[in-house]
Amino acid sequence: MLKGNVLAVTSGKGGVGKSSLSVNLALALQKLGKSVAIIDLDIYGFSVPKILNIDAKPKTFNGKIIPVEAQGIKVMSMGFLVKDNEPIVWRGPMLGKMIQHFTEDVLWGEMDYFILDMPPGTGDVALDMHLMIPQSKEIVVTTPHKAASFVAERAGSMAIKSKHEVIGVVENMSYFKPEDSDQKYYIFGKGGGEELASQLGTELLGQLPIQEADENSETPAIAAETTSLFKEYLNLAEKIDVKFQL
Repeated sequence: MLKGNVLAVTSGKGGVGKSSLSVNLALALQKLGKSVAIIDLDIYGFSVPKILNIDAKPKTFNGKIIPVEAQGIKVMSMGFLVKDNEPIVWRGPMLGKMIQHFTEDVLWGEMDYFILDMPPGTGDVALDMHLMIPQSKEIVVTTPHKAASFVAERAGSMAIKSKHEVIGVVENMSYFKPEDSDQKYYIFGKGGGEELASQLGTELLGQLPIQEADENSETPAIAAETTSLFKEYLNLAEKIDVKFQL
């Protein structure tokens, strides 16, 4: 049993920035003074260790796993358990066992927040998570493109049908705004996040801009605290924290 608030970050399809959002949201919550852990449940498409530039492997104590820590965040991922970048070729039942392994066999301790980085879609992991972690709440990530929000609606609907609260929608890659300009460029169109929130009967929590990556950084997918993107993540974290206090 996870001791703390549990937030599943879901999406209808890949490529919408769900994992980057999970990591940046965790860091923003930490900035608010919260203790945070990330459980990377994207078993086939794990990327959290890469985003955080983690090379370490978890240790064990009395048969339990000690999660890896990076930037003050506790992390567990399938990426720690495979050699190099080998693919995971498993059928459904193994996925459920891994969810159980990551939640019951890891020494998490009590945390303010557990962020679950979910795989895209409505497959076995989503189904098993809803059964095994009934206390989790969810946010659905989409881009402004109407096709992306159309697919994301299925992930939100699955959560609602399994009696999990969808506390909001986050529209990622909403626009690009140069740091030295007030002009916004809507590269992927407009309206997808608002439409998805309306369809799911929930709130549009945030519209995150596209940020040019700092390729000289060891963690280019993490927003620097001086950027407008980080400020948006901080605003998102504050809104989510309020939702969990209600």
